[in-house]
Amino acid sequence: MAVEPTFKSAFNAAPAAHSFTPGRVNLIGEHTDYNGGHVLPAALHIGIHAAMTPRADNKVRVTSDMFTGLSERDLSDSAANHWSDYALGAVIFANKAGYLSGGADIAMTGNLPTGAGLSSSSALTVGLLKLAAELSGKQIDNTDVSKLARRIENEFIGMPCGIMDQMAVAVARPGQALSLDTKHLTYDLVDLPADYHFAVLHSGQYRRNADGHYKIRKQECDAVKAALGHDDPCLMSDAELAGLSHLDDKLIRRARHCMTEHRRTLRAAQALKNGDITMLGRLMNESHVSMRDDFEMSLPPIDALVADAVKLGAAGARLTGGGFGGCIVACVKKTDLDDWTKALLALHPDAFAVC
Repeated sequence: MAVEPTFKSAFNAAPAAHSFTPGRVNLIGEHTDYNGGHVLPAALHIGIHAAMTPRADNKVRVTSDMFTGLSERDLSDSAANHWSDYALGAVIFANKAGYLSGGADIAMTGNLPTGAGLSSSSALTVGLLKLAAELSGKQIDNTDVSKLARRIENEFIGMPCGIMDQMAVAVARPGQALSLDTKHLTYDLVDLPADYHFAVLHSGQYRRNADGHYKIRKQECDAVKAALGHDDPCLMSDAELAGLSHLDDKLIRRARHCMTEHRRTLRAAQALKNGDITMLGRLMNESHVSMRDDFEMSLPPIDALVADAVKLGAAGARLTGGGFGGCIVACVKKTDLDDWTKALLALHPDAFAVC
């Protein structure tokens, strides 16, 4: 999906540079990345193509084949709940980092559905920051670009996310999973199994990252951290969890999800390395139950989609992403994939296959 024609059509010139950044699907490890835990995302073959030419003034002009019209913004603008906010934020923070000294003309194309929990926003911001660094002739490593992209989410957009998405799309390539310790930002790259496919299906239930649900869960986790006296509920012991009995039951369940999801993710990474698909699938199923019951981030149509995915032969399936809508991921034998997908979508007409 070439981005150069989109850029040239909008700006009557070829871009100074362009790139592709993959989206990601999280195989397991949800809401652990801002709680000191482990995550296991995998890069997708689909993603965001971005093109950029720096400007000498403060204008930021953005076009996209995913949205209508040309957006004209200024470096002095704040986030305005507009589709161009992430591109604007990337240019603002590229200026702060010294990769740009003004605005930019930007085009983007892609095949990642927005609001699906597949990191379209992180793919865009990471891609634009890397382009800005490339055009400046300066070096930026994947960890630093991920930290800068996270600042765009936290400080400009107002989204209190962790760093999983940014690290996943900056580091992993299609066909790889990133086994990431989000506390220390150390990681291993793990090849995905050749005979299985991690199918991503949109539930038909749409969500937005900034709609408040994510922020509420972050606030609840912050309350758990305050009760624990440290910032890593994923790393708490069984005794520490038992010591939270004075808290509201809702907060205890949030804490239990963080602790058990972290432990599941460590086991899942090892199972993936060992080629133990049965164990990996079992852990994915357990993860969904925890997200549904303890973290309360699923919806009944998604629960039904996950249950039927397993009944029809998936080794494991779960909600993926921030929750409250979006996609599921299921581990399916490649030889069964076509029949499995057709059967599942026949039962869930609002759902559709993403990749």
